Amino acid sequence: MEVSNLLKQIEFIKEVDKLKYILRKTKLFGSERNENDAEHSWHLALMSIVLAEHANFQMDLLKVIKMLLIHDIVEIDAGDTFIYDTQKSHDNTVEEREAAKRIFGLLPEEQADDFIAVWEEFEEQETNEAKFARAMDRLEPLLQNASNNGGTWQEFGVAHDQVYAKKQVIQHGSSAIWEYAEQLINDCVEKGILKK
Repeated sequence: MEVSNLLKQIEFIKEVDKLKYILRKTKLFGSERNENDAEHSWHLALMSIVLAEHANFQMDLLKVIKMLLIHDIVEIDAGDTFIYDTQKSHDNTVEEREAAKRIFGLLPEEQADDFIAVWEEFEEQETNEAKFARAMDRLEPLLQNASNNGGTWQEFGVAHDQVYAKKQVIQHGSSAIWEYAEQLINDCVEKGILKK
């Protein structure tokens, strides 16, 4: 039983290495290189540890970290959907659900069920942990685009209202971080790197 579990877990570990090849639209801070999903997930997990004191509520930080480390694994199969894509929904898609079943299904059943439940919790955005995890997920690209003179906003013609609409969910996880983010958005407009 233990050997069987170990082999399944090793297969999963090998499979999720593919996350390093899934490129996001956003670029690294002050860089022209696109960030990959593995870098993004690691950065969000670390951000959640550093910024946890600013959460609106008590939460299970380990669960938040777990969510952030696995939330984009489905993109190995489903690909990364640009948050401002007007053709394809960024919300939980059929492709992502199928990917979750396949990839997490490589794990032993109990572990697979746990990972799928945590992934679904992140997607549903109802718990404190999911709200704070989402705040981190929306904050990082905002910081990146601000550091890159508009980055993907400039590249894809994204306007202030679109950014504001997507970023305001930060407030559900942290009012303090949202206050900072809102000011950063306004600063970007004043600098002319985000069009109103």
